[in-house]
Parts: sequence; structure tokens; C-alpha cells
Amino acid sequence: MDKNLEVLNTVKTHVPKIDQIERKWYILDADNLVLGRLASQAATLLRGKHKPEFITHLDVGDHVIIINADKVRVTGRKSEQKRYTRYSGYPGGLRVQEFDKVLQKNPDRIIKSAVKGMLPKNRLGRQMFKKLKVYAGSEHPHMAQLPVELPSNLRRI
Repeated sequence: MDKNLEVLNTVKTHVPKIDQIERKWYILDADNLVLGRLASQAATLLRGKHKPEFITHLDVGDHVIIINADKVRVTGRKSEQKRYTRYSGYPGGLRVQEFDKVLQKNPDRIIKSAVKGMLPKNRLGRQMFKKLKVYAGSEHPHMAQLPVELPSNLRRI
């Protein structure tokens, strides 16, 4: 019986070193995709939950580029009812904008807000969020990183 306990105590979980983590660049096209589904897919890639070496306390995720942010859609009446708030820090400094106005002025803010809400609320989540790049049009400046389309086995959208 003691021998079985020794075997159980010697099994260790593999924790990859920071320099051993391989990070890929994925590109997601938001054209005619639902906001929440796109954001959850991006958050999964940023966290690294699609990788077998995923560990909750390490940033093992990949970089994500989202293009065509201005063509994202929402379901139901969210385009009329959804609101985004900002606060300047001063008395009376609360600013509220409707979804349609934010989509016209800052379409990247919509996707960033949705993805940020799906990441951990600590410094690890802030580190993961820095790997998200969102662009309103179909052009992006990250061609040197050789981004690839999301493979079908990882696509849940």
C-alpha cells in the first residue's frame, strides 16, 4: 500500500517555461459574425485554452487579430438597447453611448470590451488582453508575423 502512495506522489504536472511557449498569430474576420460568439472564440485563443499545455496561472495563449470590426452584428434588439458607459472621474462625468453610435465611431471598442469581459480580472488577464489587435477595415499591419486563418478544428463560430 505504501508503494502505491509513492507512485502517486511522484507524478508531476508539466509546467512549461516562458521561453518554451510557442505563440502563433491567428486572424479572425468579424464580417457578419455575432459579437458574443466572436468574442468568446478570441478569449479562448488569448488564454490558450485550446492548447494541451494550458495552465490557469500562466499566459500560454496566442495573438489574435480581428479584422472588419465595423461589420460585426448583434442579435435581437441589442443594437437599440445596448449601451456603453465611460466615466471621466469627475462629478457628472458619466458618458453613455448607444451601440449604433459606438459602432460608427469606434467599432474596435465594441469587440475589445466584449473580449476583455471574458478574460480574467487580474494582471494575467491584462497581459493576455495586450495580445488582441482589432481593426475596423480588412487591412492590418501584422503581415510580418505571418498570421493564419483559424483552423476548422478550433473554429466554434
